[in-house]
Amino acid sequence: MTNAQSGTARESLPPTGDDLLLTVDGREPVTPGTVAAIGAVCDAAEDRAGRSSVVVRVSGAPGAPGGREPGELTVALVGKWERALGRLARLPALTVAVADGDCGGPALDAFLATDYRIATGTVRLVPTVLAGTTWPGMALYRLARHGAAAAPIRRAVLFGTPITGAAALALNLVDEIADDPASALAAAGELAAATSGPELAIRRQLMSEASTTGFDEALGVHLAACDRLLRRAVAGAAS
Repeated sequence: MTNAQSGTARESLPPTGDDLLLTVDGREPVTPGTVAAIGAVCDAAEDRAGRSSVVVRVSGAPGAPGGREPGELTVALVGKWERALGRLARLPALTVAVADGDCGGPALDAFLATDYRIATGTVRLVPTVLAGTTWPGMALYRLARHGAAAAPIRRAVLFGTPITGAAALALNLVDEIADDPASALAAAGELAAATSGPELAIRRQLMSEASTTGFDEALGVHLAACDRLLRRAVAGAAS
């Protein structure tokens, strides 16, 4: 596994290894370095054309011991961070997150942008509270898409109440609670074994658009995806 970048991070990305690793510490504020870290991992995943999964390790929350204040955080920097996370969410590669303990701030942002989410039994999803109110970033948007009417999500968004691991699992914010994250991570990697990275990205997009796109509008895009798959199957049978 390649240790690509940490949220505080290094500026070079090792070119070898099977998976790409991104580590995000939620105790630390968003900086140009954290934005660059995600960009470097996305560059590498795109260069590998989906042949590598991206593993995102997250932990820590703002206000925890050892953390730092937002400092020079600006709306422009937040915009760059959110766009970097949007790119991570659209990668032509499987993205798997592993969360441990309290997970908030940039760690929660990154966690919610992944395809498959593993958590240890100690995990809590902790919304960021700044100046007495919850941070209205895209983590709020991603939480709400999982069920704005669900009481734990409503309390998290409005009041900053942490979401426990059990509640996160019940709300599908977490795919599994694992006593052995390493084994769970290995099993998650096998989920995408039969699907190429680019094809996974297409299905992710089709699924995302299904709730907002009418049948007739969606039909052409789905037929195009079916056509690509049939051509691949024919080519594979002929080789």
